[in-house]
Formats: sequence, structure tokens, C-alpha cells
Amino acid sequence: MNPEAIRDKVAIVGMGCCKFGENWDKSPEDMIVEAAFEAYEDAGIENPQEQIEAVFCGAVYPNKGTAEVADALKLFGRPVSMVTNYCATGTDAFRYGVFSVACGMYDTVLVVGFDKPKDRGVSGPSAVTTGVRGLPMTPAGWFSLCAAKYFETYGAGREDLAKIAVKNHHNGTLAPKSMLKREITVEDALKAPIISWPFGLYDCCAQSDGAAVAVITKRELAKRFRDDYVLVKAVAIALAPNPQSDPSFDFLRWKPTVYAAQQAYAQAGIANPFKEIDIAQVHDCFTLTELLTYEDLGLCEKGSAKDHIASGTFALDGELPVNTDGGLKTFGHPTGATGVRMLYENYKQLQGKADKRQVKNATVALSHNIGGAPQTCGMTIIGMP
Repeated sequence: MNPEAIRDKVAIVGMGCCKFGENWDKSPEDMIVEAAFEAYEDAGIENPQEQIEAVFCGAVYPNKGTAEVADALKLFGRPVSMVTNYCATGTDAFRYGVFSVACGMYDTVLVVGFDKPKDRGVSGPSAVTTGVRGLPMTPAGWFSLCAAKYFETYGAGREDLAKIAVKNHHNGTLAPKSMLKREITVEDALKAPIISWPFGLYDCCAQSDGAAVAVITKRELAKRFRDDYVLVKAVAIALAPNPQSDPSFDFLRWKPTVYAAQQAYAQAGIANPFKEIDIAQVHDCFTLTELLTYEDLGLCEKGSAKDHIASGTFALDGELPVNTDGGLKTFGHPTGATGVRMLYENYKQLQGKADKRQVKNATVALSHNIGGAPQTCGMTIIGMP
């Protein structure tokens, strides 16, 4: 394997994102069109039927599969493909698009991440009550077991998790396309109804509807679209054993994140992620997930996350801001859209177009998704030329 095979060969030249939320008055096609036409305008694409050569989609709950995208955008007579890979679905669709351009098959392609899970009539993934070791398998129940072990091992507590929720709620108030725009306090988080101890209401993200789109092209062609294009430095997918049947699972780290980080850092040539990455969007389906991810990505040492949370390392004005748009906590989690939505935020931040949530002098940005048991992780690293 050549870990440097794609580094800096592919550029993002346009992105779009619809407003995330309970979009009862919009179809999946409506959201896709809204995001795609923002991306077209951003890239200066006036005739997508001639300029877009292939489409790579990511969705977990599509109604009509690839036809949903082809019909919505009238992109016929070219390949339209769809990938599903748990919560890393959007990132994996982006990976397919990047590889197709990097190998020289296409010049310019579209990546579409979308999902409308609220139409399913349920508020979250189906509950499964049987599992190896007799452990609960609902997402909140499963992740809360890890929180309890982390608290016991490293002396952290609910207040540390509450500070993550407060940070992400604040950042979400500054993001025009987030679903939840409400400041909360640590006291609000600690007094909220318990979902699965130690998680209260504000420790958990919600499901929502959304779509996000990227236009990517060969680096040599990027300046034809814009001067402030962004380069892809790494995009990685990694699987790990099901933690519910893995005898070496210690409830203190997610192996998929560790494996994907090894791949992504090798691709991007990153040796010290805390020093070399300027901002990060990470999977915060629960506040504990974000805390563990700080450590699994090597942004801080194992067991030290609570100290960094207390000192504001990952706040918007900290040394390494995380979830600058409010994350899943305020955007919700339309599964296929989330990975591309994270790229949208990083793209805007690197271009200096993130308005009130802008991080100064950011040139390298990371995005991260973890999903399944969780068994899969997707990561992308992008940067300025």
C-alpha cells in the first residue's frame, strides 16, 4: 500500500448544505437540490449536466437509492453509485469520489450525503435487548457502560461531559444551518432527565434530516473553479472487531478510531496531531464519544481529556477547537449526511468563511465518524495548498 497515493491530488472546489432539522416540509430530493445548487454556485458550475462526470452518494435510509439523486439533479447518462457504511457513510462516499479523481478516471465529480430518518417514524435506531455478555445494545445503553468504566478508571464525572454539551450548544448557536440553537449551562445539563446514566438529555444527539454536497476535481484543474480551493490530504476507513464480542475490548477506547487515525495520519504525513491539526469535527453522538475521541485520535494523552476540557483546549477559542459548528449535538444525525456536513464546516473554516465561529489561522482540519457496534470509523484530513 502507498499511504501517500492520494495526498494533495484532489481539491474541493465547491460545497453546499441544507438546513438540518425535522424537515417535515421537504422531501429527500428537496434537500439534495438545495445542497447541490449551493455547491454548484460555490464552485461556479453553470452546466452540471456537462461538468459533473460521476456521482457518489451516501445514505442509510434512501427511498429509491441512486435514483433519488439522479432524478433530483437530472444527472443522467453517467455513473451514480451509493455506499452505506454505518455512521461513516458520508465519509466513505467522499472516499470513493476522491479515489475516482485521484486515479485519473474522472476530472470532476459530485459527492452527495443525505438521509431523512424522521420519515421512518422512530426517534432512533431500533432497540436490541440481547447481546454477548448480556450487555444492552441500544446506543445510549452501550455508550453509557463505557462512560461508567471511564469515570471509575480516570476519575472523570458527569460535569466533565456536561462541559462538552455546553461547548457544542454554544457553537451551534453560531452555525446558521444547525437544528438546535439554545445556549445551556452545566447546571442545565446535570439537571436534565436521565436517558441512560450517566447520560442526561443534553449528553445525547438527536436524529434529524439533512443533505450536504461536495464538488471535487483534480488539483491541476482547481484554479479554473476558484483560488481558495482546499486539498484532500487523507481519507480513511477502518473496521475493528465487534466490541460486544471482542475479549480484549477494555471499554476505554474505540479501536476503529485508533485504526483509522493510523491510516489517515500516514496518508497526510502527520506525526503530532495536536500540533499539526488546527480544527476537528468529531462524532459526538454522545458527549462521552467526543471525550474518548480526543484521546483515541491522539489529541491528548489517555486519561487527560477532563483536564483539557477544564482548561478549554477544545473550545472555539482554545488551542484545538473541536466541533466548531456544534457537531451532531446541534445538527442532529441524518446518518448519510453527517460526514459530508463535517467537511462543509472544515471547508468553510479553512477558507476563512465561518463568520462568528471562525477559528484564526486554521490550515489543516480533521473530520471523524464512528458507527455500527461501533465497528467502523471514517476520517478525512483536508488542508490549504
